[in-house]
Amino acid sequence: MTDYEHYEAIVVGAGPGGAAAAATLANYGIETLVLERGVEAGSKNVSGGLIYAEESSPYTIDNLFPGFREEAAERPVTDYRIHNIAGTKVESFDLTRLHEHDTEWCDAVLRRKMDSWLEDRVHERARETGGGVLTGVRVNGLLREDGEIIGVTMDELDPITADVIIAADGVNSEIARDAGLMDWEDPSEWFQGVKAVVDMPHDVIAERFDIDDDEGVAHLFSGDLFEDVRGGGFLYTNEDTLSIGTVFHLDSLVAERAEPHELLDALLTHPLLADWLGDDYHELEYSAKLVPDSKKVALREPHAGRLMVVGDAAGQMQAQGPIIKGMNHAVTAGALAAEAYAQAKSRNDPEGAGELYAKKLRDNGVMRKLRPRGYDTLRGLTENESVTETVDSVLTSFVGRAAIRGLSGQLERLYNTPALSALIPDTRTPYVTLPTVIGEELGVQIRETSNVTPPTLEARIGELRYDTDIGSPHIELLDNSYDVSGAAVTACPVSAVGFGGGCYRDEVIKTNGSEEHVVSLDTQPCVECGTCAIVAKTKWTHPRGGKGVDFTEG
Repeated sequence: MTDYEHYEAIVVGAGPGGAAAAATLANYGIETLVLERGVEAGSKNVSGGLIYAEESSPYTIDNLFPGFREEAAERPVTDYRIHNIAGTKVESFDLTRLHEHDTEWCDAVLRRKMDSWLEDRVHERARETGGGVLTGVRVNGLLREDGEIIGVTMDELDPITADVIIAADGVNSEIARDAGLMDWEDPSEWFQGVKAVVDMPHDVIAERFDIDDDEGVAHLFSGDLFEDVRGGGFLYTNEDTLSIGTVFHLDSLVAERAEPHELLDALLTHPLLADWLGDDYHELEYSAKLVPDSKKVALREPHAGRLMVVGDAAGQMQAQGPIIKGMNHAVTAGALAAEAYAQAKSRNDPEGAGELYAKKLRDNGVMRKLRPRGYDTLRGLTENESVTETVDSVLTSFVGRAAIRGLSGQLERLYNTPALSALIPDTRTPYVTLPTVIGEELGVQIRETSNVTPPTLEARIGELRYDTDIGSPHIELLDNSYDVSGAAVTACPVSAVGFGGGCYRDEVIKTNGSEEHVVSLDTQPCVECGTCAIVAKTKWTHPRGGKGVDFTEG
């Protein structure tokens, strides 16, 4: 065996999951090296984003990192609402009771600010054990000896071995795929989120949203404003910006041939947002990411040999109707993985850390939240297309509409029921049909007019910061036929039909009287969301460390 550099523990990724893992390992006195592919933690990360501290969780980010809420977060979320939209009619429900279920606190965050703050604290703690944080390093795979995982390989450094590896490298985890734990085969298992960070002075936010310094709001949007694509929108108040975005089931986005930037614009220009956004709209950053649907992909056994996987890399993103929780589960999982290794080591059984980690996820109720049993039980019925068509036809009928009117006083209470949220099927009924009928039958007409003019896609790409890895494209298009890879032209958040400045474009090539519809790829404007890895036939990797897009907000 080659004598490689060795650390007792390697953590890949310095987001909240990786930070929690590294801090917990350091608390146990374990020598820990953290490898982060961005120039700084957060420069590659995007979230909606709200971070929760759950009352039932054994670990929360503020317990692991004192001062987190005061120094790294934006505003607490004290008001949580969903808006059922039908054209310009809107019926709104207060979901604060659902939001506060099992919630100690919840704050809006921006990932560049939050993750870079965590990186500094992690580096300080890890140095005390002989480790630290290295940025600008892309881990591209696992190092094996005789078929056993013994370390990691990187673009920038020689391989490094470790007694334990915790992968917190995000939704596009190359490590989870290398270990055979995750694949990118089925669009129905993923969401795509697209987000705009909007500049708005602190005092203007306070006035337009009627909130004090220690208050913040979260608004969700569903109904007919998104071209029948299953999903919805969100708006969160930060200190001096707004986070506004959309999240859609990837298979629905592909089926409807909808373009993500246009769906975001449909939300930004809806009259419901007119008073909030005013006539001085200024967009700071446009971004996108994939989101795993934990109900379908959260790993029940997120480990292999010395490797444990946490956060989005393990599919640990709870997206069940209006319940959207991810970063808190990454924190819990990261800390539990570290705890499992420390305890297994103390029993002279470090090889048992992975199984102990999976047991801790079950025993602490994490898996029950990520993979609710009721959903698995009912999915075969509730996600049957014929059942969906029947339910939708009833809802849109005279009888169904009468029922909605009759239940008008009970709907808000039903929406606030945690058990029902966990059972929401991934069909158009809860995302499109039901909210549209609620809006039509119970909604109030919105009289305001939007004065928002969103930037063009070209302008949005132009405002992003890149360090292009010239001559080393990180995506290879393996099949350029439109039938196989054409979905990327519309599903890619920085591409569009007829737009020549994005990643993907299509054209018809005529040769000797025949025509061929093909797709071409330019990786320069890529925001590294991973969408095309699922909807097109590609060989997809991250850019080398420090290269590619550099998010300043996240």
